[in-house]
Parts: sequence; structure tokens; C-alpha cells
Amino acid sequence: MAASKKKTKGGLISHGIAAQNRKARFNYSIIETVEAGLVLKGPEVKSLRMGRATLSESYAVEREGELWLINSYIPEYQGGVLSRFDTRAPRKLLLHRKQLAKYIGEVTKAGASLVPLDIHFNARGVAKVTLGLGKGRKKEDKRHAIADRDWQRDKARLLRNKGRGEY
Repeated sequence: MAASKKKTKGGLISHGIAAQNRKARFNYSIIETVEAGLVLKGPEVKSLRMGRATLSESYAVEREGELWLINSYIPEYQGGVLSRFDTRAPRKLLLHRKQLAKYIGEVTKAGASLVPLDIHFNARGVAKVTLGLGKGRKKEDKRHAIADRDWQRDKARLLRNKGRGEY
């Protein structure tokens, strides 16, 4: 689940996770995931390779038959002169036509949401977005998730310390 960032000698990410939406799996119960391409400009890719992007309040939405990533923050690249771009601009997502129809149908029919889980660079160095099709969790579901997470942590701690005679 946790892919490591592989950095080149210049400190840039060659492949691995560039940005992650850590709250998405807490706020939504993810039913299915899909990997989509991302249309970026050159300075945006360089800025992503620095690993400073944010997906915390972003979401995917359908406009005119295309899927767009809204409210994702990619800071301006500081290394170039002509690196001016809108940091919160909508960015087009690339999916196959059948996938696009399927996920747009799920969003409209079932009331689900398409939430970006992470932006990563694949083995070829191409920027991709992992989208999760999820339903929003209610407050009591979130409390249950917290309790489960705490129990798993305590259980692992107990099993780890079992051989030492500590309880």
C-alpha cells in the first residue's frame, strides 16, 4: 500500500507516489479504484517531481463528457523562468471511453463520488492519478473506523510484546 518514493540524484521523484490524499480513505468507504492519466504542462510535472503537491480537498467531476480533477494544488516550479501556471487549475483526466461511462454512471446513479487517492509516477515515469469510487461515511462510521484502527494497533503491540512477558 505504501509505495516508496524513488528519488534521483537531483532530489526529484522518478517513480512512486508524488502526492497522497490520506483523509480520503477515512472520509469515504472506497468501493473500487481506477488509474487515470493526467494532462499536465511541463512545469507542473517538474513541480510534481519535487513531491510538494496536495490533494486534500480535491475531487473529480464530469464536465461535457470529460473527467476533470478539481481543486488539486500543484505549486509553481521555482527552477524555471517561464513556469507561471494556475496552481489550482482544473486538470483533465484520461480514461478509456468505457471506463469513463461506467464511472460517470456510478456517480450519477448511486450517488457515489470520485475521489483522488494519490498522484504517482509509474515505472515509465508518466504521471497517473489513482481515483477511488467511494461513498461518504457518516460520523458513526468514522468512529467505528477509528476504533478498528486503534484495536489493530493495540493487537499488534500485544503480539509483539508477548514473548517478553510484558502485557
